[in-house]
Amino acid sequence: MTRREAWDDDGGQRHERADGGARIVSLVPSLTELLFALGLGGQVVGRTGFCVHPREALRAVPKVGGTKDVRLERIRELEPTHVLVNIDENRRETVDELAAFVPHIVVTHPCSPQDNLRLFDLLGGVFSAAQRAALLAAELRAALDEAAALRAELDDERVLYLIWREPWMTVARDTYIAATLAEVGWETLPARHGGAQGAARYPAFEWGEPWLAQVERVLLSSEPYRFCDLHVTEVAGLSALPAQLVDGEMVSWYGSRAAEGLRYLCALRRSLREQAGG
Repeated sequence: MTRREAWDDDGGQRHERADGGARIVSLVPSLTELLFALGLGGQVVGRTGFCVHPREALRAVPKVGGTKDVRLERIRELEPTHVLVNIDENRRETVDELAAFVPHIVVTHPCSPQDNLRLFDLLGGVFSAAQRAALLAAELRAALDEAAALRAELDDERVLYLIWREPWMTVARDTYIAATLAEVGWETLPARHGGAQGAARYPAFEWGEPWLAQVERVLLSSEPYRFCDLHVTEVAGLSALPAQLVDGEMVSWYGSRAAEGLRYLCALRRSLREQAGG
């Protein structure tokens, strides 16, 4: 069998295997965490201020701004060989400017938990971490099996997943968040697709909209808006539905967090069933 030496990213660009001296800047929190899980932390030379896991290890890694407001000159100073970006989280204009002086821009766009398998293969292959990537893939497959078993056991439930307040905002069906919730039988409303990128992926809404009559439960995420118990009470009053805080990192962070996130959601669904006496 021929040893693979190149991998395609989600932007259609082919990447050859990097040498051991790769210098990586990650502009995506999930990908930064994944790089460390793959044993590549020593090659990470830059990250955003939102890249916070693994917390202690990242203290020594320079910040290059945020996911949207990237400091291009700071990245230039770090002389990376590779910059990791995401279609949903980073600006296309930023990527185009980076391409002028960074040899390799690796574009990612996982839209479902299963897409992480390809992501593991991509980064594990390009950066010679295939063995650790295979372990992450096996862990994810086991978590997907657990989620499928739970979904076979429980009836699906239609949910509203809140990510922002003033204005109230939720997620479209074709986001990673919605796909992750669907794995455990939580079907998001509204039944709307937002496209590959842009504001339509995270629509604003009013509480009087007709489709809300189909919602059975409201989930309030801990990020990007930090909902708390007071908001749960507020939303329960506005919707007349059971409302529940959820850990947004467990639902929206892909990469090495994907398997843990699915197990977290499975445990949450079981807990809510027990509370309801089901």
